[in-house]
Amino acid sequence: MSFNRSIKARSRLALAIPLGLFALAAQPALAQDTLVVDANFQLKTADPARAFEPTASLVLHPVYETLVTFEGSDVTRVVPLLANVPEISEDVKTFTFTLNPEATFADGSPVEVSDVVFSLERARDLKGSPSYLMRGVSVAAGEAPGTIVLTTEAPDPALPFKLTNLALSILDAETLQANGGTATPEDGAERFLAETSIGSGPYTLTKFDTSSEVILEANESYWGEAPAYDRIVVRNVNSNAQQMNVARGASQIALNLRPDQVGSISDKVTVISGPAADMGFLFMNGNPEVSELSVNPDLREAVRYGIDYAGIIDFIGEGAVQPAGIIPTMIEGALPTEQVPTRDLERAKAALARSGLSDPTLTISYAADLAKYGIAFADIAAKIQSDLADVGITVELNPESVQANLDNYRGGTLEMSVQWWGGTPHPSNSLPFTSGKLVGLRAGWAEGGSPELEELASRAEVASDADERVALYRDWQTKLNEVGPFVPLFQPPVTLVGSTEIAPLEYNPMWTVDLSDVRKASE
Repeated sequence: MSFNRSIKARSRLALAIPLGLFALAAQPALAQDTLVVDANFQLKTADPARAFEPTASLVLHPVYETLVTFEGSDVTRVVPLLANVPEISEDVKTFTFTLNPEATFADGSPVEVSDVVFSLERARDLKGSPSYLMRGVSVAAGEAPGTIVLTTEAPDPALPFKLTNLALSILDAETLQANGGTATPEDGAERFLAETSIGSGPYTLTKFDTSSEVILEANESYWGEAPAYDRIVVRNVNSNAQQMNVARGASQIALNLRPDQVGSISDKVTVISGPAADMGFLFMNGNPEVSELSVNPDLREAVRYGIDYAGIIDFIGEGAVQPAGIIPTMIEGALPTEQVPTRDLERAKAALARSGLSDPTLTISYAADLAKYGIAFADIAAKIQSDLADVGITVELNPESVQANLDNYRGGTLEMSVQWWGGTPHPSNSLPFTSGKLVGLRAGWAEGGSPELEELASRAEVASDADERVALYRDWQTKLNEVGPFVPLFQPPVTLVGSTEIAPLEYNPMWTVDLSDVRKASE
């Protein structure tokens, strides 16, 4: 086994210490400082296996670790963390990992093969939102000590990338099982994990409030390089307050400022900006029991061509881009940008006339108390309302709390909605938009909704040849644009604002910022 000691900075110390001597090694003294981070919360659970919201990845990434990870902002390759980069069989169905023998949980107990097996099986068998990441994957101890073998039913070249997801973090299995943890949908450990943490990361969870703040304390027994801060406080703060706080030094990081807000304080902060790998999208429910209107294909066409995409991009501001399909522009398999849809009012009105509907009224639901990257969902919904009025479609606004909107979205009960999608930076991360898959079902689009699309998705998911994979994902998106209930709207600009007290930040589409890697400007 070999681990690349130059890959992950925070593991350098542990990998340099001979096995058995770690307990005697002196750790650098923790700085008695607090890192304050302002964000707009989209947060529901502290259980990694259930967490699928962006804020969860931000706040729990420093607490829980995965077998492999990404370094900095580079999401094109995985690097070692709790284990080495896997050995992969020729048929791309068997992945063998070797655990780093230095890795320990916060209580000092070693990370063992049994912890990996239980954690991954639990994530798969909870049947939560992220469970699809492990669909068709079996986990077992390898023949050699310290090895784990993951086997897939079909070739899965994306599996190492999926394993960087927070949901596939490795937890202390013995402690979890003693507090209600099981690898079944009846698992009862979620409340326990909201009150404590049992990870191997450089921080531990000491407060978890989905509406106000999350507090992390440095893990003084961390097996890797000690973090720069002894405490991290992540607060749920609107963008106006974020601007004021970071400008006057009350916080060190602001994650949701609009470009116009940044301009007025640019002389007091450091700014990292560029398009995100996240996606804002609209959907119209495909279940006639939810809405007899939103299933009408001509009405859908009228909506698709009635939206002023360029106006949305202009409204969001510099750095936003319009994608041509549901795969973000910087990810393998994205459709060429020249294929983006444009507003065509004549076509939209003609489609509405064909629909046989007179003065239709649709209800658009959205999280009213949520803004990501400084973009309020309420503003996007209001823009769509205005755009479609020009076509002859009335849109009624239905603002909901984040929690209510998430519940209704996941329950598939929304007629029309503006939603957000992010996750693993691999084209397979978008396949849940297929009929019968996770997001398809949330939009009322059952299996069999488009057999041709489902066939393309199945072929794209297992393609190991890069050129073939790109072609299949593009064909899949083209078909999705033709027959699906989804309308890709925008990729937001990522604007990470840091005070001059800290080193420039790095954006990662999986967890936005690796808070455990934030360093002071002088370091």
